[in-house]
Amino acid sequence: KSRKELLIPPTPCRAKTNIMFLKTHKTASSTVLNIMFRFAERYNLTVALPADQLFHLGYPRTFVAHFVEGFETIGQNYNIMCNHLRFNPLEVKRVMAANTFYFSILRNPIPLLESSYIYYKDHVPAFRRSKNVNEFLASPTKYYHPADYRENIYARNIMWFDFGYNNNAEDDTKYIQAVLEEIEQNFHLILIADYFDESMILLKHALCWDLDDVVYFKLNSRSQDTVQALSPESEERIKAWCSLDWKLYLHFNQSFWKRIEETIGLEVLEKEVDHLRTRQKELMETCLSEQDPVRRDHIRNKALLPFQSGAASILGYNLKPDLDNRTLRTCQRMVVPELQYTSYLYAVQHPHKKRKELGFSLLWPSQQEK
Repeated sequence: KSRKELLIPPTPCRAKTNIMFLKTHKTASSTVLNIMFRFAERYNLTVALPADQLFHLGYPRTFVAHFVEGFETIGQNYNIMCNHLRFNPLEVKRVMAANTFYFSILRNPIPLLESSYIYYKDHVPAFRRSKNVNEFLASPTKYYHPADYRENIYARNIMWFDFGYNNNAEDDTKYIQAVLEEIEQNFHLILIADYFDESMILLKHALCWDLDDVVYFKLNSRSQDTVQALSPESEERIKAWCSLDWKLYLHFNQSFWKRIEETIGLEVLEKEVDHLRTRQKELMETCLSEQDPVRRDHIRNKALLPFQSGAASILGYNLKPDLDNRTLRTCQRMVVPELQYTSYLYAVQHPHKKRKELGFSLLWPSQQEK
C-alpha cells in the first residue's frame, strides 16, 4: 500500500447503547451484568429491570414483556436488558428497540456442570439425591426424574434451556443444526467464558466501547475448596449427558475464534488483553484492601456481601477504607454484587415503587436522599 492510503484515519464508530445480554447461568455472567449496569449508569441509560420484588425477569418461565417493571408505560424505550431470563425473541423485541445489539455467553459444559452442582445442590432434586458430582454423573438417570424437570433444569443442558429450548430434547443432528442457526440469527455475538478477557476485548470492539467499559473484577466466584474434582470418566459423561450444551459450546467456541481472526486478529487481541489486565491490576491496587476476593466472614461492609448458595462459598471484596468520594463510587460499582446493584438501579429508576427487599440495607442512599 502507498503511504498515502495508510494516512486515512479509520472511521470512528459510535458506542452502541441499545443492548440485550442473555444472562446464562454459571458462565461468569454476573461479571458481565456488572459491566452492563456500570455502562448504563455512565450513559444514564434505562435498564429493563425485573418487576416488583423479583431479581430476574420471570425465570425460569419463558420471558414475556410484562415481567419488565414499567413496561406498560415505558413501552419499547429500554436501552439495556441483562437480568436472568429465559429467552423468547418475540417478547424481548416488544421491549427492546429495533437496532438492539444481542449477545450472550457460553461456558464449557464440563466445569459448568460441576459449578451448577455445588451452587444448586440444595435446590435441585437430582443433585440433592446424589452424594457428590461424580456419583451423580455415574448414572444421572437414577437421580434425574423427568417429573421434576422444572426443578432439575440446572442438572442438564442449562444453557440450551436459557436460550429458550427444551433441555431434555433428543440429540438429533437436524434439530441441533436448526437451533444453532436460529441462535445465530437472534444474536450478534456469543462470548466464551473460558476465554473471558478475550471475550471482553471482542465485546469492546463489537460495541465500540472503551477499555474502562469492559474492565472488571471477577464477581460471584467461589472459594477453591468448594470445587469438586471430576474424574476423567465424569468429564466424558458430561459430554453425553449434556450433549445439547456440548454441541452448542463447540459450535460457538469455533465461531468465536473465527470472529476474532476476522475482526481483530490474534496479535492485536493479545496486546489488548494485556492492556485490560494491566488496567484491572491498577484498579485493584486503587480499590481493594486485598488483591484477591475474600470469604463472606471476611467481608467488612455487609452491604457488599454476595448472595450465598448451596455448598459454594461465594467470595466478595473489601474496599480500601479512605478512598476519596469519586474513587469510592467507581470502586463500589465494580464490586457491588448483582442483587444489590439490581436493587439500587430499581430504586433510582422507579423511586415511587416499593424497594426490592434484600434482607439488608442498600449500599447507596437513593437519589432522593442525596
